[in-house]
Amino acid sequence: MTTALSAAAVHRRFLVLTAVRWFPVGLLLPVFVLLPLERGLTLAQFGLVASAQGFVVFALELPTGSLADTVGRRRVLLVASVVSIVSTALYLVATSPALFMVAMVLQGIYRALDSGPLEAWYVDATLAADRDAGFERGLSGAGAVLGAAISLGAVAGGGLAALGPLGPLESLAVPVAASLGLQLVRLAAVAVLMVEPTRPRPAGATGPVAAAVRSAIGEGIGLLRRSGVLLALVCVELTWGFGMVAFESLFPVRLGEIVGDADRAAAILGPTAAVAWLAFSAGSAVVPAMSRRLGVAGTAALMRVLQGATVVAMAWSNGLAGAVTAYLACYAVHGASNPSHMTLIHRQVEGPLRATVLSLNSMASQPAGAVGLIVLTALADATSVTTAMYLAAAVLALGSLLYLPARRQERGSPPAAATVAP
Repeated sequence: MTTALSAAAVHRRFLVLTAVRWFPVGLLLPVFVLLPLERGLTLAQFGLVASAQGFVVFALELPTGSLADTVGRRRVLLVASVVSIVSTALYLVATSPALFMVAMVLQGIYRALDSGPLEAWYVDATLAADRDAGFERGLSGAGAVLGAAISLGAVAGGGLAALGPLGPLESLAVPVAASLGLQLVRLAAVAVLMVEPTRPRPAGATGPVAAAVRSAIGEGIGLLRRSGVLLALVCVELTWGFGMVAFESLFPVRLGEIVGDADRAAAILGPTAAVAWLAFSAGSAVVPAMSRRLGVAGTAALMRVLQGATVVAMAWSNGLAGAVTAYLACYAVHGASNPSHMTLIHRQVEGPLRATVLSLNSMASQPAGAVGLIVLTALADATSVTTAMYLAAAVLALGSLLYLPARRQERGSPPAAATVAP
């Protein structure tokens, strides 16, 4: 038996689960790269190790999303939490490239399992409690909580590392141990707070489950073929994934050019990144008011243009204050973009395939980001970092055009969301 939750209770639990999901990530941010390097890995070895996560996520994103729709979002998140705990524990004790690689492969499996089920559960549970309840406020609130959790976690992680060694743990390992402990808390929170109707257990062993997953994947792809609006929204992730390389990977290099010293740039970037995630949180918090004035699709399109403009400002500025201000503005826009985009995605699907569609949306950004890294870094080497950032800005801004189908639908009489029978 499961106890039905009110829409307000679902909203509160969603925000709590979002906080306990992302605070441990923030703890890891200050030491995630430094710990392997301190234990003997070269930067090139770390790059190879870290790339394993992205390849695993891309390979498993869609099957794991369909698995969540098939066997239940709560079950998949419980498994994901256990995998994350094992991965972090291995990262804590790893001393060789091989062990760090295994930890990152497990982290990729975790990220694939974790991508979509919580949000799908929130939307479906909210609509089950009250068909007229708007889920947009919850998505915006979750974005604000995410940014605040990562920012506070990063500050706490840096503080723990600064305190020095703790018993057998070197300084850089202390935040990893703290993250591991909080991930155990997250596992308990998922077990207690996620209430989901029991799904029929497939007859037999693994065969029926595998067949159901394949069917869910096929149905999810079928939704893309039938809905031009949904297809355009998923394609936004291609421009987004490509363009994010500018502020995630190229900005630190640009900052080093501005201040003239890589070590000084790294010292500046640490607290700046923490503030940037607070800006992300603020952007997520204000987007509902903008959506009421401009519409959700109009707001989403405007954010793509504004984000391109902030990347241009980061590339163009030759002063530290201007570059950092543009970076913070970029993250504020980034925070406002995601709730708008995800609201439009959720409007296009109704039925048992919500996590599958979320995985399709997320999966599109993975190869785009990989291509962006290859193209933009090569362009930066051949010309300049500034030129590469200008190209990324143009691609980000062009993504706004892909919101036009959703804008036309929103202004007219929106058709019912694409529905798949259970």
